[in-house]
Amino acid sequence: NAPDSSPKQQARRTGVRGETYAYWYLRRHGYVLVARNYTSPGIKGELDMVDYDGPVLAFVEVKTRTPAERDQPSPEQAVNADKRRNITRMARQFLRTRRAEAVPYRFDVLAIESRSGTRPAVRLHKGAFAPETT
Repeated sequence: NAPDSSPKQQARRTGVRGETYAYWYLRRHGYVLVARNYTSPGIKGELDMVDYDGPVLAFVEVKTRTPAERDQPSPEQAVNADKRRNITRMARQFLRTRRAEAVPYRFDVLAIESRSGTRPAVRLHKGAFAPETT
């Protein structure tokens, strides 16, 4: 086995491919990208994508699955309470640093299930969850 074929590396590649697909998918649906893979020092987590969908700022969590990961939860189920809490915390930090607290925002989940050789199944959930309180 080559060192880059570990499950972790494969998952990372799947995620990168999924986020690239998500970028084009969202763009086709009128989203305008503001930031990608946003992190902030001292805060756990990352915002996959931050986009404007019209006047609303959408914090988009991209979850990609391949058939090999069938025993795992669906992409939507993978966005659990901990994940939502981290995304909420990062979103608040993003709004603070941009002095954009007054901007209307929501949390979207983009679920992608990809099978090699076929077009991915994509489900966009606008307003997938409310901000988690910490």
